[in-house]
Amino acid sequence: MSRRRTHPRTLAQRALLYLLLAVVAVVPLFPLYWLVISAFKTPAEFVTIPPTWFPASPTFDQVNAALTQVPFAQSMMNSVIIAGGATISVLITSILAGYVFAKYQFRGKNLMFWGIVATMFLPPIVTLVPLYYLVNSMGLSDSYIGVLLPWLANAFGIFLMRQFIMDVPDELIEAARLDGASEFRIVWQFVVPLIKPAVVTLAVFMFVFSWNNFLWPLTILRTEAMYPVVLTLNRLMSYTMSFDYQNVVIAGALIASLPTLIVFLISQRVFVQGIASSGVKG
Repeated sequence: MSRRRTHPRTLAQRALLYLLLAVVAVVPLFPLYWLVISAFKTPAEFVTIPPTWFPASPTFDQVNAALTQVPFAQSMMNSVIIAGGATISVLITSILAGYVFAKYQFRGKNLMFWGIVATMFLPPIVTLVPLYYLVNSMGLSDSYIGVLLPWLANAFGIFLMRQFIMDVPDELIEAARLDGASEFRIVWQFVVPLIKPAVVTLAVFMFVFSWNNFLWPLTILRTEAMYPVVLTLNRLMSYTMSFDYQNVVIAGALIASLPTLIVFLISQRVFVQGIASSGVKG
């Protein structure tokens, strides 16, 4: 049987589509590429005009300087504690609250839910001063708990979990109740596996947000030993008055970006499924 030949016009359209997709992919990836090559350039090559597209003599001096000029390892650990704690807390509170709003009926449910959603539209700067006075009055300033307290629950997470849990069949939940399963067991053993893409999506969003959060840690923390990596990078900025240290800051930014990139690469398949599902839901 002879194979069906593809029409030349179809081939041209497909090639044009692939070319367009390649251009679209290159645009967001180019800053990351420039960050990587700049971190390994020498100071002299870094300021060369026109710029070079590949390091002529790759060096790790900038990386070593970024790691030694400031307590980078300690700040990375601080960021892991803060971002990890906030992510776990938001997942727990969002799943439980989303389950209640999706499957329980009680007076004032809709008013309470949309009131929570309305807080998503408040600019963070508006709540900064009240949050500071609240945390400071509790004696939690300059502590991990003080940094985490405003992010233990998240309105977007509650909204996202509620939307996905609403699609979980009520018959499944009722059957689990008839078998004697507790509400917590129903949530973690039956509901969560069915909304895994949404859970992973929320985890990635929350981890990246907490990792990159700058303003609130700067407001509440005073001890430099507790600074997350974004605040430690700010200390490196003092060296940018010299061209010799501009790529040191870039090297530090590259190191600080690695955990979020790793988290995304590990979870990308399920993350894309979650984004696609939320898009279909509208």
